[in-house]
Amino acid sequence: MEIATMAQATQLHAQLLKHQQTDPQNLSKIFNFTALSPSGNLTYARHILNSLQTPTNSYFHNTMIRAYSDSSDPFQSISLFLTWHNSQDPFSPTPDRFTYPFVLKACSKLKQKRFGKQLHGLIYKSGFSPDLYIQNALIHFYSGCDQMGFASKVFDKMPERDVVSWTSVINGYVDNKMTLEGLRLFDKMVMEGFEPNDVTVLSVLRACADTGALSVGIKVNDFVNLKGTQLKKNVVTALIDMYSKCGCIDSAMRIFNEADNKDVYVWTAMISGLSSHGLCKEALELFEDMKNLEIKPDEKTMTAVLSACRNMGWVNEGLHHFKNIKKVYKLKPTLQHYGCIVDLLARSGQLEEAQKFIKSMPIEPDSVMFRSLIWGCKVHGDAERLEHLIEQFQDSCSDCGTYVLLGNVYASKGKWKNKAKVRSLMNKKGLVKPSGYSRIEINGEIYQFTAGSTCNIEAESIYKKLEEIEERLKGSGYDPKLSEVLLEIDDEEKASQLLHHSEKLAVSFGLMKMKQGSIIRIVKNLRSCEDCHSFMKHVSSVYKREVLIRDRIRFHHFRNGECSCGDYW
Repeated sequence: MEIATMAQATQLHAQLLKHQQTDPQNLSKIFNFTALSPSGNLTYARHILNSLQTPTNSYFHNTMIRAYSDSSDPFQSISLFLTWHNSQDPFSPTPDRFTYPFVLKACSKLKQKRFGKQLHGLIYKSGFSPDLYIQNALIHFYSGCDQMGFASKVFDKMPERDVVSWTSVINGYVDNKMTLEGLRLFDKMVMEGFEPNDVTVLSVLRACADTGALSVGIKVNDFVNLKGTQLKKNVVTALIDMYSKCGCIDSAMRIFNEADNKDVYVWTAMISGLSSHGLCKEALELFEDMKNLEIKPDEKTMTAVLSACRNMGWVNEGLHHFKNIKKVYKLKPTLQHYGCIVDLLARSGQLEEAQKFIKSMPIEPDSVMFRSLIWGCKVHGDAERLEHLIEQFQDSCSDCGTYVLLGNVYASKGKWKNKAKVRSLMNKKGLVKPSGYSRIEINGEIYQFTAGSTCNIEAESIYKKLEEIEERLKGSGYDPKLSEVLLEIDDEEKASQLLHHSEKLAVSFGLMKMKQGSIIRIVKNLRSCEDCHSFMKHVSSVYKREVLIRDRIRFHHFRNGECSCGDYW
């Protein structure tokens, strides 16, 4: 008998109790449905478990622990395990190799690092360490608790591995923002003859999107095409995202156009990609096409649409789409939606409107909104409003980005004592400014540069080439913007600091190593400064090369001395 509803399950259970039947097959069916079905009832399942005098095997406990680990209250999984483990009943079954993966899953969800490690010790003591299923669960647990060192050790010591083992570690690296390590492990996985599954593909494409590893992304695309089956929608979405973030918007559009039965995630990925590349008119046209097909946008779709308006400074269009979030699409505006509007107004110089908008918000604004407002005041020269904002938020803010911006504002005005005070506050709160870096892919290898870095084996040649580039650019009108160096040092030191920014080192290396005519693609984790923006425009003109830089906000496509952003950034 198939059970489809809780009503059926309770009726069947009542019949068993009424007739005092002990049919284990029907009881297992009822228990399995109540514990694991989306239409089930965990409380009822627990009553069944508790009513069993002495289960003959571990099935009932394991099923209940599994159900709790997938529920909204995974702590119950740990609680039941402890009760079972500490049971004094000599006839009760004991936890087995099927038990521990579900408890580890609960530990991962709850970030229970200490208990998870104790569980690892118990697994070893109980003799289950060699079990492949448990080893994979341990990798997943450590990865989910930001303990990639332990996850890697478990993986390295495994006597045998399967594709799940490899994928769990790769996914852990990607989730923990160690994407280069994830890509290296994927390369090793393929070399050892393991075929990636769909989860591997999704993780690797995320890593490619993050690092700009275009060549690896193309290989993954070729692999999924060779399988000869229709691409799943989540793989299509990941491919569009990867090509967009690696600077190949035409390839992303090709994947999009070839896809059948596109869902909202596929459309959103393409709209977002076009927006980030400055193709904002095309992004909004695509959004209209999506609506015409009666595909309802979600919160992320609207973030992409508002980002397109923000990137182009389209205030009226942005406000129109923002109003429609609630009015037309019946969605609740998110913090990201409000943030896009604040940024849009601040960038366009409508600072009073931006401040009023923040005050009228039904949700608490975040520090990013205030940074947008402060930056807008600095750019548009509203000194009075800027001073008021700084006084208001200097002592109360708690994130590194705001303090860095405040310090930079003070430095740009020559108020070095105020900047020192900001730095002191950061130190007291234990806040550390994130290091800026730029990555470039050459012949399938990812190279990472930080400002003033000498780690590359060819560092001497890179700096020599960079000095040569600067001399040629100065001949074409490039003038270093020393005001971008917010340190109390002389002009010669400022010029040296400017020249050694990470994206300039990367472009120098690219001009040394890449064939004439090839596009130089660089990924930067922070926003590019105004001087680097000017520098890249001159590089594209003097060296007749296309330079594509993805910074924290958008793409800048430099060609023939111009940038795709139109200097609106």
